[in-house]
Amino acid sequence: MPGKSSGGAGAVAERRLSVLQLLPALDAGGVERGTLEVAAELVRRGHRALVMSAGGRLLPELEASGAEHIAWPVGRKSLATLGYVPRLRRLLAERRPDILHVRSRLPAWIAWLAWRGMDPASRPRLVSTVHGFYSVGRYSAVMTRGERVIAVSASVRDYVLANYPGVDPARLRVIHRGVDPARYPHGYRPPADWLAAWYQRYPQLEGRFVVTLPGRLTRWKGQEDFIEIVAALKAAGLPVAGVMAGGAHPRKQAYARELEAAIRAAGLEGDLLMTGHRSDLREILAVSDVVLSLSHDPEAFGRTTIEALSLGRPVCGYDHGGVGEQLAAVLSAGAVPVADVAAVTTRLRQWYEAPPAVPAGHPFTLQTMLDATLAVYAELAEAPR
Repeated sequence: MPGKSSGGAGAVAERRLSVLQLLPALDAGGVERGTLEVAAELVRRGHRALVMSAGGRLLPELEASGAEHIAWPVGRKSLATLGYVPRLRRLLAERRPDILHVRSRLPAWIAWLAWRGMDPASRPRLVSTVHGFYSVGRYSAVMTRGERVIAVSASVRDYVLANYPGVDPARLRVIHRGVDPARYPHGYRPPADWLAAWYQRYPQLEGRFVVTLPGRLTRWKGQEDFIEIVAALKAAGLPVAGVMAGGAHPRKQAYARELEAAIRAAGLEGDLLMTGHRSDLREILAVSDVVLSLSHDPEAFGRTTIEALSLGRPVCGYDHGGVGEQLAAVLSAGAVPVADVAAVTTRLRQWYEAPPAVPAGHPFTLQTMLDATLAVYAELAEAPR
């Protein structure tokens, strides 16, 4: 279950905080989105929010929230980036933030090297968030050096403890990522104009049992399993239509062509479509009968899974990582053994006959995440040095 805030909003309100978050850039991604959400909540509660990055397309949104941006490329992979260590140390001494929160490995190294050279009695308190199952080694170990270490799921916490035995479990806090139920309301139906455009673009989906696999096209995400599943459902006589909702990185174009060839070889040209990158994933999830998560490697959290569940759409997924935690809490019938294509096929055949009811509430909300994060800030700001 998601980590709970020990102090909530009330604890944070006792003292005005200044928080500096560091990350490489402000382009699309879960790390970036979480940074913006926390910054906006800090401002909303009367605190000071600073963000250091190279900028990006989300910068206007950050600045519109009232947060201040410091345009330093602390995520640039170059030896010259080490030159920011003394500059950051000076900035920390001048700005005197209460909390220094690092969210990515290279910026974390710059921050830690600057921070450790400061007077422990006056330097900011150091928080790190482990957003994923980083490769194990000295480079990644910097993410465990926070005075408080936030893990985005219990699976990530367990990974940290298993691979970095020197980490004191008392420093770890599990704070699951969260979605805003107002943006992903249970039972949401897209507007009529979107539906008309969608079915005009993809008329083969009308009246079909639509099964969607969201996510970028990359081998570990399970697109090949998805092709097998759609083929098996079609062979069983179901009026299935599969949707791969996600694009391919320029370096993954060869894999995209492999998938297209596999779809043709399976005789699924009219039954399985690849949408490429879409900015309307919420709507696509909402018109799906079932959403899948087939990642062979565990997801640190798996945001699209909880987005679909929040909308009231059933999810069937491999039972590991953050997705396994979500399914255990919200729809346990959706959990199947990892890489067990036959189990997924069987479950979907059952759900075609009797769709499962998805609960209207769930614990993985944005506000829960924000409350817990700000509670960590407040706890650490008041903790003895």
